[in-house]
Amino acid sequence: MPQRPYHRRMQTMTLLVEPTPTLVRDPGWRRSADWARRLAWISLTVVLVESVVGLWQGLAVGSVALTGWALGGAAEALASAMVVWRFSGTRTLSATAERRAQRGVALSFWLTAPYIAAESVRDLLEGRHAHVSAIGIWLTAIGLMLMPLLGWANHRLGATLHSEATAGEGTQNYLCALQAAGVLTGLTITASWSGGWWVDPAIGLAIAGLAVAEGIRSWRGQQCCC
Repeated sequence: MPQRPYHRRMQTMTLLVEPTPTLVRDPGWRRSADWARRLAWISLTVVLVESVVGLWQGLAVGSVALTGWALGGAAEALASAMVVWRFSGTRTLSATAERRAQRGVALSFWLTAPYIAAESVRDLLEGRHAHVSAIGIWLTAIGLMLMPLLGWANHRLGATLHSEATAGEGTQNYLCALQAAGVLTGLTITASWSGGWWVDPAIGLAIAGLAVAEGIRSWRGQQCCC
């Protein structure tokens, strides 16, 4: 009888140090997880290049839409980094890493929305005209062609892995392509019509609103309609 308190303490300590439960996955799932990690590295590399060049050109010509698209690429890079983290080492089979990665992807949507919205409103109120950027036009055209392919691949892998984080990265790819289409339209209008100066900040506002909405969906674990 006197030993019961000791046994209770030992049981409590065992519960406290019990390792995080892991998931049992078949070899096919593991191969898909490896592909998700590799694709996240590819996406991370692409968006970082786009972000650096886009930010340089956006600031140089005063285009808030192009600058916002470039900064959105930095947030997309964070989403890719979260997927790499999710499917690396012991976290690949972790029961909790998926949820944490999903929340990290959701936060990536919200990082740049306030800046883009504020700059867009300021440009609309001040009537600020953006200059033409040939590099920006080519850059967004490339993004418009490449990002839907990455988004499609990530959504397929997300469905196979039952991973909202991977699907969220695919949504970021789709969002990047949609932003690229908008920015490309704005840059083209700016280059051909001097009276279309307001299109650039209007697109910036749309980008900010879409990023906030998709962040909410990702946080709640809802699939994007893209």
